[in-house]
Amino acid sequence: MNDDLSWMLDSALEIPGALHAVLISADGLLMARTKDFHKDNADRVAAAMSGVQSLSRSLGFFCEDPRQAWRQTLVEFDGGWVFLISAGDGAYLGVSASPDVDMQDITFRMQQLVSQLGKALTTPPRENLGAHS
Repeated sequence: MNDDLSWMLDSALEIPGALHAVLISADGLLMARTKDFHKDNADRVAAAMSGVQSLSRSLGFFCEDPRQAWRQTLVEFDGGWVFLISAGDGAYLGVSASPDVDMQDITFRMQQLVSQLGKALTTPPRENLGAHS
């Protein structure tokens, strides 16, 4: 798990009603989580969300065009919402929220976060410029 990305995920919780956020790999491994979300629960969510995104991607044809690219999955429960979006190549961002969350606000924040995460996930590590061969 990448603790360096966890602080970014915490910014999703600034939206009133947002509860938890996780960053997962396409194969269902937890990459990062918000600080107040227990790791065992985050691991379970990561595995489940991997399956959700896989099922969601297979439904593009249902929109009349099998080439439709998956963008977001939204699941509603009696007690809230789960949002899942692509966070770059092979990564997904999931956020849970209470029933009264402003859906436009949370999806906008998630898109902002994905942009930031994309840069962090693709930035190569810094070289030690002070070292001499």
